[in-house]
Amino acid sequence: MAENTDVVVIGGGYAGVMAANRLTRRDGVTVTLINPRPTFVHRIRLHQLVGGTDAALVDYQDVLADDVRLVVDSVTRIDAAGRGVELAGAGVIGYDYLVYAVGSGSADPQVPGAAEFAYPIATLEEVERLQPVLDAAPATAAVTVVGAGPTGIETAAELAEQGRTVTLVCGGVLGPYLHTRGRRAVAGRLAALGVTVLDGSDTKVTEVTGAAVRLADGRELPSRVTIWTAGFAVPDLAARSGLSTDALGRLLTDETLTSVDDDRIVAAGDSAAPSGLPLRMSCQAAMPLGARAADTLLSLIAGERPEPLNQSFGAQCISLGRGTGIFQFGNRSDVAVWLHIDGRLGAKMKEAVCKGVVKHLADEAHKPGGYGLHRMKGGAGRRKALEALRARESGAGERVS
Repeated sequence: MAENTDVVVIGGGYAGVMAANRLTRRDGVTVTLINPRPTFVHRIRLHQLVGGTDAALVDYQDVLADDVRLVVDSVTRIDAAGRGVELAGAGVIGYDYLVYAVGSGSADPQVPGAAEFAYPIATLEEVERLQPVLDAAPATAAVTVVGAGPTGIETAAELAEQGRTVTLVCGGVLGPYLHTRGRRAVAGRLAALGVTVLDGSDTKVTEVTGAAVRLADGRELPSRVTIWTAGFAVPDLAARSGLSTDALGRLLTDETLTSVDDDRIVAAGDSAAPSGLPLRMSCQAAMPLGARAADTLLSLIAGERPEPLNQSFGAQCISLGRGTGIFQFGNRSDVAVWLHIDGRLGAKMKEAVCKGVVKHLADEAHKPGGYGLHRMKGGAGRRKALEALRARESGAGERVS
């Protein structure tokens, strides 16, 4: 009788669900997914949950393969030597192979008053903490959104479209990923919605109080509700478990997403740092990384050589309220180009992406192995970055010797 292989996936987000579903394609593989919530959080809709236009939740039965066992709990430690994961609810689950897909959350702002008075929204629980505060604030109350990446822009637009008085504090450039032309389009739409956009290096936040936000240039902005969207961080589970990580705590892997410490552990999503050069934190990266991690693991089980990472990006899409959005095209090395689509068509394309993400996961649940976007060849940017990294490491080694 063929020996069964037990695989544990830690994390039920985009990467973890994709990996878990894909692993069911091989007979003799038992997959257990461990996640702290009983429902899938559609994270790219969390700004809509803030604005009250979407629940941002999907039943796992709609996106997770029937053959995957779901355990609702948190992992407190990985015992790599003993091949087991320790659970917060007590007990240990053993594994033959492990997929590390714990995702990301809000970064510690390290700004005086921010932890006490600002509201991050990177997780479902954080949004649920914010909602009653927003509900209690008068419609005319000043709302400040800190951080001008996609989450900050989308949240500011959602709230402004409801008639809220919103200031978006960039702390630098509006939409750092965007091409100059795309940035102008976003700025124009935010202005039309009545959002006050403060950008430039002097707009870094230096302090948050219960009633104001102070900037580096000395300005003090009245703020009844301050929403913090600047930066992401990853859980410290890998570091606490004695595994090698990068400076932010992402699990260090080779280009096949296999841990540099243990060939029984692969990583995917925001918490993975292949070759110390992690991909941009996004669902656009997470799902293909989940598929690649599953393929690597299945190759290892079969005694075959896994294929290296070669992932393509193509765009960044941002909603600007319910009727407008922008689809910013990029090259295969994930650099924005001049082409973008905005307005109503941009909004439709963003909505198609949001629906398409769930469909990809559901399709993989019903027909594991069908997803193929992770096989689209990436550009030369990653290859050149790897060559430069290896050259630096080689030079450093020669100087030490």
